[in-house]
Amino acid sequence: MDDGIGQLNILNGLRGVVKVFYLDQEILRRIKEEEATVKATGGIDVLNMGFEEALKRKRIACIVKDPRFRPPPEPTVVLRSTDGKLMGIEVFPHTAKEYRDREDVVWLSDGFIVFTEVKPGDGEGEAFVMPPVSFPELNEGNGCMNVVSCSPAPTCDKMIREYAGMEDDPRLASILVAFDPL
Repeated sequence: MDDGIGQLNILNGLRGVVKVFYLDQEILRRIKEEEATVKATGGIDVLNMGFEEALKRKRIACIVKDPRFRPPPEPTVVLRSTDGKLMGIEVFPHTAKEYRDREDVVWLSDGFIVFTEVKPGDGEGEAFVMPPVSFPELNEGNGCMNVVSCSPAPTCDKMIREYAGMEDDPRLASILVAFDPL
């Protein structure tokens, strides 16, 4: 029977990985409680849909990474109206050129834009959504299916690293990678 060690070894071999381990039910329960309370600046809801998807998988690994780790393959946060309209999106250095000269965007930071033409419907609001993100390093070829990754909220990131006995280091961050064994 697959014990999941092979997948931990794959994750541990990635550039910028400092530590890798599976999360147990106790820390997952604590993360779930904390994620339910997270709000963005201005009291905007934050919905970590990636974490919700991760909880549906049999194994959830945590990677603690430093700045050398690769960028995500797609946006890790979007701004959506409660009726589903895309109002804003995370931008990476390699995608920024697509938005640089557009007049229908406002740059909230170097890494996030808002589309000025998109408004929520009457009585609607908005929420920051952290979608499940692909993680190509784990796949059927190495015994994994239904692979998703996500970033935990900053408070959860700190909680996870403390739970793992790590010192608080602002250069480090965690990523959760969840999958079902084949």
